Amino acid sequence: MKKIIDRLNHRFASQLTLPSEPLKDRSAVEVLAGHTSCREYTDQPVSPELVELVCALALAAPAKSDLQQRDIILIEDKDKRRRMNELMRHDWIASAPVFVVFCANNRRQTQIHEWRQKTFANDHLDAFFNASVDAGIVLQNFVIAAQAFGLGCCPLSAIRFHLDEVNEMLELPDRVFPVAGMTLGWPAGQGEISLRLPLEATLHRDRYREEEMKSHIDNYDRHRNEIQPSSRQRYAAEFGEVENYGWSEDKARQYAKPERADFGAYIVRKGFRLE
Repeated sequence: MKKIIDRLNHRFASQLTLPSEPLKDRSAVEVLAGHTSCREYTDQPVSPELVELVCALALAAPAKSDLQQRDIILIEDKDKRRRMNELMRHDWIASAPVFVVFCANNRRQTQIHEWRQKTFANDHLDAFFNASVDAGIVLQNFVIAAQAFGLGCCPLSAIRFHLDEVNEMLELPDRVFPVAGMTLGWPAGQGEISLRLPLEATLHRDRYREEEMKSHIDNYDRHRNEIQPSSRQRYAAEFGEVENYGWSEDKARQYAKPERADFGAYIVRKGFRLE
């Protein structure tokens, strides 16, 4: 248990202490505490039985009102996989033996209303939101299940840079859309635990607090820059290079440029009402 606490204190730069309550499932907590994203894979294949089992464990996740508005698509066709690799443009994606896509799915719900001859009275933003969150929870379950078997994986929101092509490639009907891709395979190396914002910035009690938020982020920038400095400064040609390039500077530069501005229009074309 001490090793788990040490990992969390490293990640959050916190001072968590051992609880008095006994730990009933050490393995699950170790997976969460030691999570790393994997971008280096061996050429060892992952058996179809294990892939299917990980998917089943992922789909065992909680679902809003038991609506189960989420699906997983395994990309097994060689031509489709090759095209996915080209779209993502990273060597480590092509080297991963397995690639899956997590989809939000409000279609089944509307089909059920048609089959049962009931009005779908909740055709508004909440339908989109619920399906999206359900897909995100399944994605997290997938990561936990994969790492419990010693597999490595990495989610890819970049799939949403190519919505129309992915939509056509996967033959997604109305009210089904991709939330993220995921690589899966046997790790070729040891991943690095990513440092997170301190708990003082993200764990609130009784109300949202931001009185010291800037101070927390400034401290986090310095701490992360000491331990996990960025390998490059984003958009340096436009914004220049600074001496203390921290997490907040990187995120500010990232979202100073439009990203996926067509997503809302795509979702409307998929049949969702966002009012």
